[in-house]
Amino acid sequence: MTGARPTRSRFLNYYTHVDQDLPGHLSIPRHLKESGYYTLSYGKVYHHNDDDPDGWSEQPWRPSGKTWRNYITELNLKLEDSLEDGRAMPYENAPGAEDSDYFDGQIADTAISRLKGLKEQGKPFLLSVGFLKPHLPFNAPSKYWDLYDPESLELADNPYKPKNAPDEAMHNWGELRFYLDIPETGPVSKEMERNLVHGYYACVSYIDAMVGKLLDELDRLDLAKNTVVILFGDHGWNLGEHGLWCKHCNFDNAMRTPLIVRGPGVTSGGKASAITEFVDIYPSICDLANLSKPDHLEGKSFISVLNDPSAEHRTHGFSRYQRGESIITSQYVYTEWYQDDQDVERPRMLYDHHSDLDENVNISEEAENEKIVEELSLKLRSLTDQSIE
Repeated sequence: MTGARPTRSRFLNYYTHVDQDLPGHLSIPRHLKESGYYTLSYGKVYHHNDDDPDGWSEQPWRPSGKTWRNYITELNLKLEDSLEDGRAMPYENAPGAEDSDYFDGQIADTAISRLKGLKEQGKPFLLSVGFLKPHLPFNAPSKYWDLYDPESLELADNPYKPKNAPDEAMHNWGELRFYLDIPETGPVSKEMERNLVHGYYACVSYIDAMVGKLLDELDRLDLAKNTVVILFGDHGWNLGEHGLWCKHCNFDNAMRTPLIVRGPGVTSGGKASAITEFVDIYPSICDLANLSKPDHLEGKSFISVLNDPSAEHRTHGFSRYQRGESIITSQYVYTEWYQDDQDVERPRMLYDHHSDLDENVNISEEAENEKIVEELSLKLRSLTDQSIE
């Protein structure tokens, strides 16, 4: 939303605010608002609903309920009341539930209800719609669970720490540990593993349906011909790979995220393999809307890829989770964990996606990869040094 990468003192966790971490710089909504757009925020766009207040034409809206976990079944509601921390089961299969019984259905309905008015208003608009799922707990109406046969779901075939990976690469998936029927340490049962995978898939399909409702309304109102739609998520997720659940790591499953663009002039149905970063969204919006680009942007417009999905965009991408910093190329993912003492050797890992797409063997310490590690390390450190403070 800012077009700026994280640094070692900025955007460190979800407690951050745009106005505190990057004061004096235009966010996407504020830039569009100051350029004549009517800007709206529905759902979870920023982590904090009061973040970037000058970016919105109206007060950002979120649905309200008993808790953000949004349980609706009698079982989970009773458990939530009886448990000290309120965390009941990590999933919920709700028979007979409608889309709008959960927050994400309400978010979709609210956004759809405003589209007609936005069209009649006659001003260009930015409608930011932040769906919650597939976030824990994996709650969705049963009709989305029923799309999948649980017995046919594939479970992770590499539920182990990668060979030669440093301890820094691993974590205890604390986000999931707090929920009921999840052990404090060690792996989950096979039954729980299957239920979690099933719930994750159900939530993805639920959100897919909500996005479809929005696109249908754009078509119905004849807005699709001049409206750019950008769909993206804030992170990936581990479903048992390397014995991990949740995100909170520098493996590809957690760093790789969806980025889908539809709009006037965008090639229909093209799938691109170009490397992109989310900081590229801001300058791309500027190009698509014929707006100037603020000087602080660190991304690169991917308009050329929209015109030609086979076009190259970046030679590398950058990602960070706390002290873990990763550089991604078309072949390799290289990660270092920086240390406060610069003289201390940094833990590191290197994976070759041409031969090890699942990242099961860390090859950073193999002699034949010394030059690759040196090149990627220098490039990674140059990226972190160049990020504005």
